[in-house]
Amino acid sequence: QVQLVESGGGLVQPGGSLRLSCAASGSIFSINAMGWYRQAPGKERELVATITSGGSTNYADSVKGRFTISRDNAKNTVYLQMNNLKPEDTADYYCNAVLPGMTTYWGQGTQVTVSS
Repeated sequence: QVQLVESGGGLVQPGGSLRLSCAASGSIFSINAMGWYRQAPGKERELVATITSGGSTNYADSVKGRFTISRDNAKNTVYLQMNNLKPEDTADYYCNAVLPGMTTYWGQGTQVTVSS
């Protein structure tokens, strides 16, 4: 079992920045990769960024150059630094963890609103 708790969401103006955090606990030694996904109202959940246990990263085209995913192994935490935010980035953001056999755990989500 893995527990994930996200934080850091909020309201920000276009062009602003936010940093999301995802703290993992439980069977964290078995995590292969972690990622951030988002779901806007009326839309399907979509991948934002992922990071493997080896540090390899992957980003959605829509966030490349603006978002950065990173991890602090000592704190068992994954971060999503979001810069130059746009209104279309408004969504609920979810952290996930993937274990061997593709078992996946999700956090409860944190809301990000980009609006003037």
